[in-house]
Amino acid sequence: MVTGPATVPISVRFAEAARVLGQEARLKGLEVPTFRSPPSLAGVQRTIRRRGSAAIVSVVVRNRPWSAVLADMIEGILVSNRLESAGADTVRADLWLAVDESALAA
Repeated sequence: MVTGPATVPISVRFAEAARVLGQEARLKGLEVPTFRSPPSLAGVQRTIRRRGSAAIVSVVVRNRPWSAVLADMIEGILVSNRLESAGADTVRADLWLAVDESALAA
């Protein structure tokens, strides 16, 4: 469902992507940020705010390629967990695989 047909409302796709990515991040022992749309800051595609130990990732969803939305969500998880280098690459690949497998299961 994450990359499902265009007939699925974008808000449903966004919520499903957040669920799948959150589940995969939790399995890896990572903190899962809250996902929102759109960012409150005009003119940007993604923002990340920290409130204590929690992070809020806001992403523009409308009028963007779905792959760009997913990329922003995945990068938001990496940044909010302060992952870098090889560790980030491994987690990034696993998160992409999770949303890809989710699409195949739909």
